[in-house]
Order: sequence, then C-alpha cells, then structure tokens
Amino acid sequence: MILKKNTGTEHKNLRFLIINPFGIGDVLFTTPLIKALKQYYPASFIGYWSNFRVKPILKSNHQVNRVFSGTRGDFKKICQESFFKGLWQAHKLFWDIRKERFDICLDFSLDHRYSLFTKLIGIKKRIGFNYKGRGRFLTHRLDLDGYGDKHMVEYYLELLSFLGIPASSKNLYLGVSSTGESKARNILSAYGIEENDLVIGIAPGAGGSWGKEASSKHWPALKFAQVADKLTSQLKAKILILGDESERAIAEVILHAMHNKPVDLVGKTDLEVLPAIIKNCNLLISNDGGPMHMAVALGINTVSIFGPVSELVYGPFPFSSKHVVLTVGMPCRPCYKNFRLALCDKDRECLRSISVEEVFEASLRLLGLRPER
Repeated sequence: MILKKNTGTEHKNLRFLIINPFGIGDVLFTTPLIKALKQYYPASFIGYWSNFRVKPILKSNHQVNRVFSGTRGDFKKICQESFFKGLWQAHKLFWDIRKERFDICLDFSLDHRYSLFTKLIGIKKRIGFNYKGRGRFLTHRLDLDGYGDKHMVEYYLELLSFLGIPASSKNLYLGVSSTGESKARNILSAYGIEENDLVIGIAPGAGGSWGKEASSKHWPALKFAQVADKLTSQLKAKILILGDESERAIAEVILHAMHNKPVDLVGKTDLEVLPAIIKNCNLLISNDGGPMHMAVALGINTVSIFGPVSELVYGPFPFSSKHVVLTVGMPCRPCYKNFRLALCDKDRECLRSISVEEVFEASLRLLGLRPER
C-alpha cells in the first residue's frame, strides 16, 4: 500500500514518528528522508525517537517538531542506579509518544519491540526493515540481510517507496543552534584562535555507539600526533583535539606525544557545541565515526581513515572530492559485516599500515596546497 499525495486535507497534517536508537552517524543518515517528508507534506508533524546522547543534534533540526529520547540501553543504565526512576522515565516517554497520536511510523531500529510498541499505541502504518524476522509487527517492510551493497542513506531512503515520495536530496543535514555558535566562539577565542587562522580538527576516537569495540576502528593515536605536528610546524595550523571524556586516554597519548601543543577540547564540548566547533574548522581528520559525519553535513573537508568497516556503506555521503577516505586494499576488509565484527588475526593491519604521510598529503590536497593527482 502506497500513500498518494493529496491536495485536500486527508494527508495535509500527517504525523510521522521516526525511530532510530543508534549513534550520531545513523541519525544523520535519516536527515535526507526527513527533508523529503517535509517537502512533500510541508504541514506534517515529525517526531523523532532517539537515544539520550544524540538528542541535541535533533533539537537543532528545524524540520523535527519534537524529540523523544530514551532507549532500552539508556533506561537500563538508569535502572542500575534506581529501578523506580528508570521505570518512571520509561513510562513517561511511552505516554508522551502515545499522546501525539502518530499516523505513520518509520522504524530504523531493526528491533521488533519498537514496532510492537507502536502497534499497541495505535500507529496504523508501521514502515521499516525486516531483519532476521524482526519486522513482524510492521505493516510495510523491506527484507534485509544487512547493509552491504550501497550506502546506509540509500537503504534508508528506500522506505520512502511505501509512501510514494521521491528523495528530494541526499545531502545530510545538521543544524547549529545560536547558543552553540556563541559558546563555540567563546571557547575558540579563549584559546587564542582567530577568524583567519587555519584550524584543523582531530577526532582520534569516534565510534562511541560501538562501546568497547570502538577501538577496533581507531587509527593509532601516535600517528594522529605525528600528523598534527607536521600540520602545525609546516602550515602553522591550529590543532583542536576533539572527543568526549570517554576518549580521554586516547587524547592523552596525543597530547604527550606532540611537540607543538594543540588545543585540548576533549570532554569540553557537548553535542550542542561540537557542531559549531567543527563548523569553524578548515578540515577534520577522523576515524570512522560521528564527528566525521557531522563535518560532512556541515560542508567541512574531511580526511577519514577506515579499517574494518566499509566506507561504501558507512563513509562520507554523498561521495565528494571534499572528502578523502584512506583505506588499505586487503582481501579481508571490510570485516564488519551483518552487524558483526570478525576476529582479526592481523592486529588491525588495515589501520596500522595507513601512513602518516598519506594522511598529511591528503590534508594538503583538501586545503588546496597540493594539486589533485
């Protein structure tokens, strides 16, 4: 069944609920779909159900009318401190969603519990992916074995086919709040960074949604330090080390190894301020992770290093000369497939063998200091 655009009132005020409990990149991958919904149904109401961590990114998106936050993992953490507090917050969230009386749900969770909940609260059209039979409570579903032959954005946009809506744009969107802009200016000014400085962000962690396995996507911290030193000494660049407090150990390696002192912003910017900081960079050098996708959405040049994960599925999108992805052509990569990371008997050689010089040269090209080859 496909919804057809109606020039009358039947679909004028459709109410959509988007469910995505995953990380920064996954949420940004849904923004082209949100744009298409809003362009086709300008008067529609869009609610978004996310995890606690990414809520600020959605709050700054003017096309999202209301953000609901809290996932199973979030409430599990709260319950470890206070069972009744976790139970109360979960109950409040579910009640708030129910009160909005959504017409259509677009569920990216790959978890049958979300679609079961939306069925129980009366959302009649429930659209999503049927991964390992988990789409049994969806009314409209696409069978999925995993993400492998195209970019995640392309997979997500396929769900628009059930609504008869074309994709108006494939560009990611990330809003920057005025409060975030103001705080970012104050932070940069406090560290002596001026408007005409060459500013390069380094995100040596990334992959927070991977938890303990995030390190499997990390280029060695010492190599980030060496690249940052070369950029500072040869280009007089101002280097910003970015990340959250959980990445402090990685940052400390870089801070102690560098000869030229960078600006340490690790743990000092939340997700309201970080987009504004990245927006002030001329270039971001990063592993595969949220900061890289934020930079892409903001139109900032990126050099990203990909090892076990496929850049064709999870890399910068849309593909552009503004974004250089560095990989090694090993027959075993990518080894992250169908949401599983294979055991590695090569000690992540796919990451370690990417040289400092390669990252430095790619940076120079994007900054217009080396011609394209």
